[in-house]
Amino acid sequence: MVRLNNRNRELVLITGGAGFIGSVVAARLEDAGYKIVICDRLRSGDKWRNVAKRTPVDILAPDDLTATLAGHPDAFRAIVHMGAISSTTETDADLIVDTNFRLSVALWQWCAETETPLIYASSAAVYGDGANGFDDDPSRTAMANLRPLNPYGWSKLLFDRWVAATIEEGGAPCPLQWAGLRFFNVYGPNEYHKGTMQSVVSHIFPSARAGTTSRLFRSHHPDYEDGGQLRDFVWVGDCAAMIRWLIENPRTSGLFNCGSGQARTFRELAETVYHALGAEPDLTYVPTPEAIRSRYQYFTEARMDRAREAGFNHPPTTLEDGITRYVRDYLASDDPFL
Repeated sequence: MVRLNNRNRELVLITGGAGFIGSVVAARLEDAGYKIVICDRLRSGDKWRNVAKRTPVDILAPDDLTATLAGHPDAFRAIVHMGAISSTTETDADLIVDTNFRLSVALWQWCAETETPLIYASSAAVYGDGANGFDDDPSRTAMANLRPLNPYGWSKLLFDRWVAATIEEGGAPCPLQWAGLRFFNVYGPNEYHKGTMQSVVSHIFPSARAGTTSRLFRSHHPDYEDGGQLRDFVWVGDCAAMIRWLIENPRTSGLFNCGSGQARTFRELAETVYHALGAEPDLTYVPTPEAIRSRYQYFTEARMDRAREAGFNHPPTTLEDGITRYVRDYLASDDPFL
């Protein structure tokens, strides 16, 4: 393990820093002049390519995180906690709690003790079917009404509620700055290791490039036509911009949605992929699998009021601009990695 600078707080630690959003955050922070430390598991696939163009001070295995923090209480300007089990189909709830909840609590407590800002990943999955809206109200009362549809969303809400209780009850120390980000449907480069959990853009691209038919889920809801299901699709670069803004505004704390603020249909998304390749859309619709049909979300849209009121004025990337950039600059290139 590299001996980190223990005095100047010049480093940003990114857990999950070789993952999808984490690696893009690492790239954008490094481009802005920050020194980064990445904590992640690379394993045997191509995930290492997500950070192959970075020059981190160190790459830590998650098993070394506790010892590193204990030995370097004054090394970090901020911790960006992206590491999690992010699969919405993971069924091992005990593993999810250990990874997504207990580790987050431990990092919160360490950041409080060392006066280190903490920015952590929550998720729009906490909103469940959206029946109670998509308002990032940080109060315990508001969060008690949310009903996630899977263990992943529940684990993210569990920590959000723990934070709310800690703050509202007082007594326990809190980081000087903290921010939880509820990410909506993020798409962009460096998601390729996620398999079935990649964005729909990435899934559609191969058939669109080949000029063959792409499949979307059929609607099983009377209020939505096939392909008319709506999501808040957000360009990963906008997520990284929000995290950088928080690091550079250390007096800003809170729970914030991270989305585009505008719901768009899957059909629009798919058609835009074809158009970015100069091709005519060719779509068909297949039944939503029975295993997820009862938990399927037909509408998500981030309310971005709190982030805007806090001063985050980065303009959202339109779906057309984001997909065109993703397709032409990454998916269709010889080197699709950021």
